[in-house]
Amino acid sequence: MPAMSTQEKIQAIAACRGVRPVSQLTAYDYPTARLLDEAGIDMLLVGDSLGMMVLGFPDTTSVTLEHILHHTAAVARGCSRALLVADMPIHSYDTPEQAVRSARALVDAGAEAVKLEGGTAVQDRIRAITRDGIPVQAHIGLLPQHIKEDGGYRMRGKTDSEAQALLADVAAVADAGAFSVVIECTRPEVAARITAASPIITIGIGAGHSTCDGEVQVIHDLIGAFPWFTPRFAIQHASVATSISDAVKKWKDDLLLPPAKHR
Repeated sequence: MPAMSTQEKIQAIAACRGVRPVSQLTAYDYPTARLLDEAGIDMLLVGDSLGMMVLGFPDTTSVTLEHILHHTAAVARGCSRALLVADMPIHSYDTPEQAVRSARALVDAGAEAVKLEGGTAVQDRIRAITRDGIPVQAHIGLLPQHIKEDGGYRMRGKTDSEAQALLADVAAVADAGAFSVVIECTRPEVAARITAASPIITIGIGAGHSTCDGEVQVIHDLIGAFPWFTPRFAIQHASVATSISDAVKKWKDDLLLPPAKHR
């Protein structure tokens, strides 16, 4: 069966609305990408969450375009059926012109679409990228790249004014040509209102269960590979960190055994 084009993948994802939830997971390397792709995940995201999960930074604000390019190329080698989305890191889309240059670089590295944070404030950048022929996934609600000026990791949509601003955001990004929008850490009832009003697919994270058209999760949170911190909203389905630790301890103990015992 011939591989689907980027536009065909996006159309297939859009067709899921009202039929089944859309699945999206982060991936930062080739083996993880290949495993998730073969598992049938709809979209893979080379998220700037790699700053914490892979590079050891305290948040996403230290991630550069070069970091994302490097990991996007690796993930692209393991992704054949899922739609590959790459995050645009902080200060890689400060102007429409820079946004287009950065998006092109990510596509050259293997991405099929890009994701950037913001609603009405970045409408001009989304429009510039989509007019250049590159699909965009928007991101509203909690914006990790702006936590220092926005008061940290707090739930969005708690007031009517915040809810109205988020509804304006989704209208703005859809009008600019985004094909989907991530809604992060937003009150579930507000996320549901946004989804009902949105002309494009909504993807929730920390926005309640079944309030959006799909869900995105950080793979390390899902499989328990980052034991030092797990968001309260993340549901862990495995404990990879424990398995790794146990295997390494067993190997270390085996080193003390006589040669014959190894056979």
